[in-house]
Amino acid sequence: MSAAAAPAIAGMSIFERYLTLWVAVCIVAGVVLGQVFPAPIQALGRMEFARVNLPVGALIWVMIIPMLLKIDFGALGQVRDHVRGIAVTLVVNWLVKPFSMALLAWVFIRGVFAPYLPADQLDSYVAGLILLAAAPCTAMVFVWSRLTNGDPYFTLTQVALNDTIMVFAFAPIVALLLGVASITVPWDTLLTSVVLYIVVPVIVAQALRARVLARGGKPALDALLHRIQPWSVAALLATLVLLFGFQGKQILDQPLVIALLAVPILIQVFLNSGLAYLANRALGERHNVACPSALIGASNFFELAVAAAISLFGFQSGAALATVVGVLIEVPVMLLVVRVANASRGWYERGAR
Repeated sequence: MSAAAAPAIAGMSIFERYLTLWVAVCIVAGVVLGQVFPAPIQALGRMEFARVNLPVGALIWVMIIPMLLKIDFGALGQVRDHVRGIAVTLVVNWLVKPFSMALLAWVFIRGVFAPYLPADQLDSYVAGLILLAAAPCTAMVFVWSRLTNGDPYFTLTQVALNDTIMVFAFAPIVALLLGVASITVPWDTLLTSVVLYIVVPVIVAQALRARVLARGGKPALDALLHRIQPWSVAALLATLVLLFGFQGKQILDQPLVIALLAVPILIQVFLNSGLAYLANRALGERHNVACPSALIGASNFFELAVAAAISLFGFQSGAALATVVGVLIEVPVMLLVVRVANASRGWYERGAR
């Protein structure tokens, strides 16, 4: 990794830097708790209203709102300053990524790997992968962009635009791809998930952001984000403990499942990041724009994907497990993409002139 990226990594929080380790610990803790204390875990799973698990719903809000506080929707006015990079971002995120994942899921989950996976969970695994791909990254892309010295204004603009589109496009795209995959779409639950995990958190976060900025300006907002950011990751980890508490028996019986689910996710990361990176180069876009454009296409809003999978298919579903695999491999794989982007800067700039 470049010397410029090294200080940025040092500035990452301990949660961000070792997220994969924490996720692995949560897997072990969840499996153990599910086997040793099955009754309390099952009781938490039964705490539902309108097919929404209440403990997980609360954790998801704690997880998502700190991330949405970072988004300045006023940045949408800067779209015209980054037309080429934004165009690449939108094409990759909304016209390539969900559909390529649906194809990869069909090829690998229903085809190549089908004999090695539980037959009754194949559709659910496909659904989880689609949910993961249909939710572009919202928060961690700021970290990845910083590690490549990406243009912060472009990064903010593309995240704000993606979030705006996601409010309207997430449910239709998921429904379309699940329908194509012959998976029954519970529209009421899907729309409930969009309202609960996108619309309402965006409104709450933006109202809180406006209030904090009005009272203390950007320093007050930065201080608030610094205080509450650990809550977000802690809520994610607590959700994973519960999830793996339910998934424990399946994981112990089928340890190969996680490795097989990782294959289409890994292929998609490299496919989308490479496509966006090369498209920006071909269009003559700057390297500090191409990097965040490629990185947002490679990473996912996995908090939303996990929440939607649990709401739509339940804690014990293959869909929930598939989205968690995305969490598990996110950090090491994205750091690899960052390393490649930094190492290829000279080559990129020679071709983008």
